Amino acid sequence: MEELLQVGVITTTHGVRGEVKVFPTTDDPARFKKLKNVILDTGKTRKELEITGVKFFKNMVILKFKGFDNMNDVENFRQAKLLVTRENAVELGEDEYFIADLIGLAVFSDEGEALGVITDVLQTGANDVYVISKEGQADLLVPAIHDCIKEVDIARQKMTIHLLPGLRSES
Repeated sequence: MEELLQVGVITTTHGVRGEVKVFPTTDDPARFKKLKNVILDTGKTRKELEITGVKFFKNMVILKFKGFDNMNDVENFRQAKLLVTRENAVELGEDEYFIADLIGLAVFSDEGEALGVITDVLQTGANDVYVISKEGQADLLVPAIHDCIKEVDIARQKMTIHLLPGLRSES
């Protein structure tokens, strides 16, 4: 299970005072107002940063970090991921899971057939769709609805689903 969860990706600098534009990868961008610290992951290094300012502009979040006061200080942060620890993650409701915890789960039908592993979660307007991959077969797309998802066991890395008619392509 991942100990760090991604909440955003820095896209570019904003202005000349060291602010950055962040594309939020969380369901609730307003959560940035409550965040005090994030972990900057450049792919090579990780550094904890203190958030001193949060603004919103269109679908982006504008962040200001302590100790970074001009555009040149944050120029190298482009495309860096912003992570939080599980302790700083949002509280999940019943039947809610972090995408990072779902990726890699082994998926079985309610009849016991091994269907593959979850390789992606597509976020649509109505509900998420789980992409289940198995070597030599076309990906299976399963909506994350109660009619399909019967059991999710993160600890055992297993999901049990009911395949509704038409979900499996007959090729």
